[in-house]
Amino acid sequence: MSDIAIKIENLSKQYRLGVIGTGTLSHDLNRWWNMNIRGKEDPYLKIGETNQRDTKGTSDYVWALRDINLEVKQGEVLGIIGKNGAGKSTLLKILSRVTKPTTGIITYKGRIASLLEVGTGFHPEMTGRENIYMNGTIMGMTRGEIYRKLDEIVDFAGIERYIDTPVKRYSSGMTVRLGFAIAAHLEPEILVVDEVLAVGDAEFQKKAIGKMQDVSKGEGRTVLFVSHNMTAVKSLCKQGIILENGQIKDYGGIDAIVSHYLKGDSAIENHKNWINPVFVNGGFELLEIGVRKKGGDYNDIMRIDNEVEIILRYKIDRDFDQLHLTFHFKNEHGEKIFSSSGGNRCYDLKHEKGEYILRCDLPADFFNWGSYTFDLFVFENGTNALLVEPDIVTFTLSNKEMPIGSWMGREPGDLTPMFDYHKIKIK
Repeated sequence: MSDIAIKIENLSKQYRLGVIGTGTLSHDLNRWWNMNIRGKEDPYLKIGETNQRDTKGTSDYVWALRDINLEVKQGEVLGIIGKNGAGKSTLLKILSRVTKPTTGIITYKGRIASLLEVGTGFHPEMTGRENIYMNGTIMGMTRGEIYRKLDEIVDFAGIERYIDTPVKRYSSGMTVRLGFAIAAHLEPEILVVDEVLAVGDAEFQKKAIGKMQDVSKGEGRTVLFVSHNMTAVKSLCKQGIILENGQIKDYGGIDAIVSHYLKGDSAIENHKNWINPVFVNGGFELLEIGVRKKGGDYNDIMRIDNEVEIILRYKIDRDFDQLHLTFHFKNEHGEKIFSSSGGNRCYDLKHEKGEYILRCDLPADFFNWGSYTFDLFVFENGTNALLVEPDIVTFTLSNKEMPIGSWMGREPGDLTPMFDYHKIKIK
């Protein structure tokens, strides 16, 4: 393991929903008896389901992580990406020793510093200076070592005026600045950073990413970086993994990994084409549906500054006076954000028997970056439902390409339309 900084073998983490421990005294005693007296496995490990947050399960036990095997080389910057609930933060918490794995072995080479959430590891009643000393001591550094790094930490964080103020009075931006400065400057061999840099402004993001590059390239330290911002991931990382439902879905070079994540499994996610009839009712048959960059291919990566088009191909075997097609768009949490109907503009509701293609144009700079899905409704005369299909297509939009130093955080909300602003000088 000379050049391996982290080695993970058969790592799994199981939770029981809604309770601490197993939930009952009899279960706790049974677990303790089997594991501590009889020397056997936890009897509840064989129970559980994959952690799919969008489906209702039959078991109270879920696997937040399942059978993770991974080696991270010394000096490597590894990007960890995946949708919400994929297990990214759970993995980092286990690596940072915040929580224990249910099964598996992790072998480290060197000290680990982590920045998992805003304020993690800080005592709110202690000042920024006192928290620096406390964190350094926890990492095994001497007071002299911390003292020599103190001015550099304070300068990097940019909070010199407030260094002797209790941390509870810091803003979230100040807290994350100090937290990152401590984690990056106290000379850890392994730096673990969760999705926290989005809290900082553009100037701090530039400094933070530059520091992580220096730490990995100049000092040969290992960095694990979790982010939903693909621009930041591609700027910083060389290798990456995709986590999905607590398991590693893919591993490789960061460009290929980001491309795979953004495109998804195109046959399942953003494009569906049926050879045999699937959605047939009342004379209407859906043949194909997909979302792509306007004029592009379904395998192309879509960015928020691209025009996007929805393509429907369908066939009808009789005449219709009125055929309504409606979309309900939802964010990755399943919350409906808006609806749009083909009966509103530029769409002739009257159909003669035949095969049709419907194209719905979505403007550039309308969606925020992230994953979206939509439900499809097809009605005859506005009342007779021919097709009601939830979550029929999922598509992902990446952030626009930006240089390091630009704002890389995610603006609030799911829509970020670019309105026209007019400046008028009146004097």
